[in-house]
Amino acid sequence: MTSSQLPRRDWIKKLALSIGAVAVAPTALWADTVETARRNNQKFLYRNPVFDEFTPPKIPDLSTVKARLVWNENPHGPSKMAAEAFQKAVWDGNHYSWSTLNDLVEKIAVFEGVSPDQIMMGPGSSDLLEKTALVLFQDGGNVISADPSYMSLVSVAKAAGGSWKAIKLTDDYQHDLDAMEAAIDADTKLVYITNPNNPTATITNTEKLKDFCSRVSERVPVFVDEAYLELAPGGLEGSMAPLVAEGRNVFVTRTFSKIHGMAGLRMGYMLGHKDSLAAINEITRGGMGISGPTIAAASASMDDSEYLEMCKTKFDEARNYTMAFLDKKGITPMPSTTNFIIFPIEMEGDAFLEQIYERKVVVRAFKFWDQNWCRVSLGTMEEMKHFTDAIDEILV
Repeated sequence: MTSSQLPRRDWIKKLALSIGAVAVAPTALWADTVETARRNNQKFLYRNPVFDEFTPPKIPDLSTVKARLVWNENPHGPSKMAAEAFQKAVWDGNHYSWSTLNDLVEKIAVFEGVSPDQIMMGPGSSDLLEKTALVLFQDGGNVISADPSYMSLVSVAKAAGGSWKAIKLTDDYQHDLDAMEAAIDADTKLVYITNPNNPTATITNTEKLKDFCSRVSERVPVFVDEAYLELAPGGLEGSMAPLVAEGRNVFVTRTFSKIHGMAGLRMGYMLGHKDSLAAINEITRGGMGISGPTIAAASASMDDSEYLEMCKTKFDEARNYTMAFLDKKGITPMPSTTNFIIFPIEMEGDAFLEQIYERKVVVRAFKFWDQNWCRVSLGTMEEMKHFTDAIDEILV
């Protein structure tokens, strides 16, 4: 029986159970998943065809840790302007927020250089990734993405009945665009690119990617997840949004969870061809699940350029400090362009996590390419010093 033939309740259950890997999850859900894995003595929290995530120790009370460096959050946010706008909008919480959401859509349209009907809103960009997969892969087909890759969209595509073609990154950790194009076949429904990539923090050349998206979108849709692009050296100069404005069959997503520091408030948006977005809206509406205060905070944060620049500077300082530390230790990380770093560890990932959690520092550990890796988010300088102290003790 295919997914399309399953009773709706069973299909939704199958979908929910299949979403995992690197997908963002609420803290409680994450803790429950970890507890189940530990109870079953599972070495790996999630397993995928090309990479795995090690099961960490029991999740501590996160308010007690010295360094919360696990989910690529922004330790500096949200901005004061965003917080004040959120608080003020609470008093309109008895009203639906469609008009203020429409105002935000108009604002984003000007910012991105697209029309309002080329924008779909959601409570975070992962919601929009998953909705796209839900619609495109109802009747099967394959999605092409990197090895390794952010798994939210891929996991839902597989749960809906699709399959995954994983294409290993190049030797300099960019998307192998030639190999990805060669992998397209009659069953390919989507090419998915995360730029900068998660979990590697590496970026793909802008001009090569733009050429790839322009050509390949004539054959199949191309989805470019730009959750971390605002933190990259060139910022949004490397965005594929202009291709959307040209009418190409390209999706681009952004989130307010990273540079805007609003991960717990849930706001994101997707740019795309108006017909593609209309097809998604027919099945699962965009804009649902976003509160009025969150809309107000997002709009205010877009105006707070001084705060956004401060966040980028702070992340640069934390990255430079951590990269210099790793270099001094003789550890070669991948070249990070955003708010996290991934580096090889010469010990089993679960044993590494046990030791670093004991020191009240929380990070993540993966296995891919026959190598164990630690992925550390960039926190405050105080948090990064706790992290480097822990690494000094563990990786002697």
